[in-house]
Amino acid sequence: MSYIMVDIESDGPIPGDYSMICFGAVVVEPGLERSFYGQLRPISDRYLPDALAVSGFTREQTLAFPQATGVMNAFADWIHHLGTDRPLFISDNNGFDWQFVNWYFHHFTGSNPFGFSSTNLGSLYKGLVKDTFQTFKHLRQTRHTHHPVDDAKGNAEALLTMKQEMGLKIRL
Repeated sequence: MSYIMVDIESDGPIPGDYSMICFGAVVVEPGLERSFYGQLRPISDRYLPDALAVSGFTREQTLAFPQATGVMNAFADWIHHLGTDRPLFISDNNGFDWQFVNWYFHHFTGSNPFGFSSTNLGSLYKGLVKDTFQTFKHLRQTRHTHHPVDDAKGNAEALLTMKQEMGLKIRL
């Protein structure tokens, strides 16, 4: 089993009506050397300028990105070639990130290699420190830039710190 930290950027609040613009994934392991980055052409004419602005891309730039089918198939192949029998999806905001990744996998490839569940990094931290008012974000080393690989890497660093220095019992 391998935890794969995922972060996405979108141009709106829900998949289908709006589009996942780009995403990043990092295998949570010492060194954090295995990563994936995908940019996706919008699948809808709808978008919210403020949501898109978070990604740092213009609408015109996103219209030149690759089609979602090819990107999602490449991501599925990358996951498959990690050599893990069970890839586990984890993210800072899994309620948001998971809905897009799950929808895109099912819509464009027919299945989701992560299965039907995901894990929320913030909830793990809150349980570890036994305080629902706490946040893990101070454990990141990589600056949060809204580039999804940077953000996934920072979150993966936090998870490694939770395991190595704080005693979180987790198989990585």
